[in-house]
Amino acid sequence: ILFGTADTIAKYLSNGLPIVEFIWIRYVLFVVMALALASRTPLRTLKPKAPKLQLARGICVVTSSVLFVYGVHAMTMAQATTISFLSPLLVTILSIPLLGEVVGIRRWAAVGAGVLGMLIVVRPGLEGFQPAALFGIASSTAWTLALIITRKIANTDTPQTTMLISAAVGTVVLTVLLPFEAVWPTPWLLVLSLVMGVLASIGQWLVILAHKLAPASTLAPLFYVQLVWVSIGGY
Repeated sequence: ILFGTADTIAKYLSNGLPIVEFIWIRYVLFVVMALALASRTPLRTLKPKAPKLQLARGICVVTSSVLFVYGVHAMTMAQATTISFLSPLLVTILSIPLLGEVVGIRRWAAVGAGVLGMLIVVRPGLEGFQPAALFGIASSTAWTLALIITRKIANTDTPQTTMLISAAVGTVVLTVLLPFEAVWPTPWLLVLSLVMGVLASIGQWLVILAHKLAPASTLAPLFYVQLVWVSIGGY
């Protein structure tokens, strides 16, 4: 629900603000919320035990966010969602060699049902393909890697550590890019950017907690529920 709502707001904002700018605002809030969570945690537990993986996750998350909005800006919400839902399938496939998970017939059936339901709802066709779809494919791949890494480091680093580092890495990357596109937002667009930032940050926190509690291949099919909220938002 949170990600679907944030994505809908992002598409709206992409018509009035540079994409890097409102994602930067989102990440500033991401850092603030991450720091608030970290402040309640003993400092010694925040030290990452897998710093390289944490850095890689942060880069994957911010890359996925930026590329998705570039794609959804040029497509309908349904088209963009069709492509973004490559992620659950990729997560299920990659969880076998990268995480050593055993994916049973029920999990494959859940993924298959999700793919089938998605295709029935959005009815994609070759006539609707656009070059912007490549942004969505790249975004899904980056998000898949982020989820795999999230599961991989779940037992070594605290959720607060993961959220703080991902927020910090994304903010640094976007701050470097910001001067090339920044404009002064209207009050309405600024408020929407802040709302999007809050929703997306809470969504990230829930994703991290979920992957600490369950295998990535178990969680992957649940992302298809987002299709309901994105369809409503797109309408």
